[in-house]
Amino acid sequence: HRMDSLVAIVDHLTSTPLSPPEVPALLRLLGTCSTPGCRLLLGDPPELPPTLKSPNPAAPWPRLTQLVGATPELGVVLAPDGSTVALGPLFAGLEVGLKQAMGSPIPTLDPPVDALYAVTLTEALATSFLVATEGNRTALGPDGCWDDRRDPQNYTLLGPPSLIPDAVANGAMDGVLLGTQLAQAPVPLAKLLRGYYGTAGGNQTGRLPSSYRRQRFGELTEPGKLQEEVAAVLRLLRGLPPTGVLLRDLGEEEVVAIASRAALAFTQLYIECPAIVPRCMWGAAPYRGTPALLSLPLGSVFVHHSLVPGRPCRSFAACARDMRRMQRFHQRTRRWDDLGYSFVVGSDGYLYEGRGWHWVGAHTKGYNTRGYGLAFVGNFTATKPDPDTLRLLRDHFLPCAIAASYLHPNYTLWGHRQLGATQCPGDALFQEISSWRGFQ
Repeated sequence: HRMDSLVAIVDHLTSTPLSPPEVPALLRLLGTCSTPGCRLLLGDPPELPPTLKSPNPAAPWPRLTQLVGATPELGVVLAPDGSTVALGPLFAGLEVGLKQAMGSPIPTLDPPVDALYAVTLTEALATSFLVATEGNRTALGPDGCWDDRRDPQNYTLLGPPSLIPDAVANGAMDGVLLGTQLAQAPVPLAKLLRGYYGTAGGNQTGRLPSSYRRQRFGELTEPGKLQEEVAAVLRLLRGLPPTGVLLRDLGEEEVVAIASRAALAFTQLYIECPAIVPRCMWGAAPYRGTPALLSLPLGSVFVHHSLVPGRPCRSFAACARDMRRMQRFHQRTRRWDDLGYSFVVGSDGYLYEGRGWHWVGAHTKGYNTRGYGLAFVGNFTATKPDPDTLRLLRDHFLPCAIAASYLHPNYTLWGHRQLGATQCPGDALFQEISSWRGFQ
């Protein structure tokens, strides 16, 4: 269930005599747009054209049915950047974008809502926070893992599901970004998807456009936009079954409060904070022994570079391989229980979970219980990481660690060399972090 398989199916479908909006609309036959607002905006799914009815399992439509049906609660695929993307919100956004580009009618509702945001994100966000408010449930997350990175078949969530697990958030943001792009400059769907997810050239060595989804969604979605659209959808859902029952006694102040809470939580988790690739996604070996708990919040951050591997990793495949390589070295050669670092910073736009938020690491001798060890993949003696990678740690990870109460607001930041006999984290990187907040 890889993105390149999906793109190949879309390629087949678009070679049949279908109008462009009908291709993403076909996915709605599989139940990906069953919510009241989505059905109101996009209508009933089209009839399956006779040309697509085939008993051959390798034909495009049976393959698409299998792809979505294999994970019925999400309908997800693994993208080359290592992220998991839900197809429902992605294709709903593509359909709206294509309709807008072609001048096809989309119902104007009262109260008015932005159709692109409603079918991708804001109806799900409104409903998730409404249900969470009613039943004291988590409204966002969690992430999940595939059983095999090379041949992914089964996707398992890492905790109790909300209406917006990470895969749905990714699909929603991608649906908004690509739907907006289609509305402005229509291109063939398969070409659009290949360009964005990087499925065109086999093994990818550079950072992919999809790895910028959080940054670009944040740039597109101005402050207040999410809150306005969630509130608008809540007002719309008042008059629609079955959500009308939940909303019947909800006053305007409560609508605004839920919309504010939903927009703030989504912005913090999926726009301001970086994505962290869980251990099960990069192929971590089991921890040896029993990990020791940290006492949170911690007061320090210790910055490292890997030295070996010496090159920055710029793709999920390369970073995951480097993570496994470093873990093997730490466990087999140094005889540590696990990879020593708390988190590792790739140059592919993602952080990678090592010991994580809660467990004592083996990164800065004598100080492992006092702070998190953050390592950049690469040798940064002569050159420092690229600006995007530096921002990932400085401007996103550290503020989010504080907001989540993992890190003390008045934390201290150190280069490894300040606390041990080492040149780590390299001259260039050490000079860079010496200007950062909290540096000692």
